[in-house]
Amino acid sequence: MNEEALRCLLCAKPGCSLACPVRTPVPVCMRLYIDGRIDEAGEILFRNNPLSAITALICDWERTCMGHCVLNRRNMPVRWHEIEYEISWEYLRRKHLVRSAGDKGRISVVGAGPAGIAAAIWLAGNGCEVHVYDDNPRIGGVLRYGIPPFRLDRKYVDEYERLFDEAGIRFHGNVSVGKDTSLDELESSSDAVLLAAGACRPAKLGIPGEDLPSVVSALDFLKNPLSFTLGRKVIVAGGGNVAMDACRTAMRMGADTWVYYRKTFENMPAGRAEVQEAIDEGVRFSTFKAPVEIRDGAVVFRDCENVTDPETGRISTHILDGTDREVACDTFIVAISERADLSVFDGRMPELDGHGYPVTDGDGRIPGTRIFEAGDFLTGPRSVVAAVAGARKAVDAILDGAAKD
Repeated sequence: MNEEALRCLLCAKPGCSLACPVRTPVPVCMRLYIDGRIDEAGEILFRNNPLSAITALICDWERTCMGHCVLNRRNMPVRWHEIEYEISWEYLRRKHLVRSAGDKGRISVVGAGPAGIAAAIWLAGNGCEVHVYDDNPRIGGVLRYGIPPFRLDRKYVDEYERLFDEAGIRFHGNVSVGKDTSLDELESSSDAVLLAAGACRPAKLGIPGEDLPSVVSALDFLKNPLSFTLGRKVIVAGGGNVAMDACRTAMRMGADTWVYYRKTFENMPAGRAEVQEAIDEGVRFSTFKAPVEIRDGAVVFRDCENVTDPETGRISTHILDGTDREVACDTFIVAISERADLSVFDGRMPELDGHGYPVTDGDGRIPGTRIFEAGDFLTGPRSVVAAVAGARKAVDAILDGAAKD
């Protein structure tokens, strides 16, 4: 037994569970683990989050479960994610998934990433005929084509391919909705459509030289790193997890790798553990630097500073004129943000909100349609576990609608 479990206080109001996007019932599962009822704990975790074996490995625990453990007061938080992984991985390897009896209708899921996988499993488990469509040849989305193997072994994603086969979940790979088939066709042949395609379009910097051959999207790079010739020096722009994955991958390919970020370490959206691992592996960082122009063999950066509003306390980052400096590099990898690919709507664009995402009701449904949204497609790029949480909400709404029909 992992001795960490014996340190857990089994809190009545567990901060670890409340901080988790999927509200993992930590005390319940911890008690079962301590009592040796590991299969029962695994079943609870899987029902709550089918991807628990993966999220236990890649979540930002310092901002979720571990960061909200009551024992942080003593600087000794329980490392629940280690126990969750032990339970979940053994359970997943033995798990067999069978589509439940009954006919809850045909559901089309667009996107085979975290939200799509979780949704398909829940829907099949409730008697739906599930069809999943994805641009890529295999399921996984960011889990297979984004997060590098040194962070997430592909054996975990392979288990979900097995579950899909067992449950009769039909996967349609190399199919681009909006190009190879239309959203209208899916909606007309389905009782509901769930858009869970993730945020797969890289944001633009909007600066001169952005279209030069030396400029690479981090998403494209991480999908197939060996197809790129990086040269001697690589600069990665960004401070999120995608930026950390890109810089660590470039480092492993032998490049002198730097991360340039317009704010400072405390403002980075990437987990602190991810940043520290990059530093430990030899990646170097330069903060308060914003790219303003890209040239052949170099990037021009301008200094920045954080400014605090004295009335609201809000921090904003200002770019300082007259501080330009040219920095030589062979490849410039852009990892500043990602957005959903709205081409899926193919001429029937719904109303968009102020952030450029389709307006939905409280259940993630596009008003007046049988189309639902989940994951990054609904919220923008967030964590894998947040995508799963969004999928749960949409699935509940779809099943509730089926029950009323």
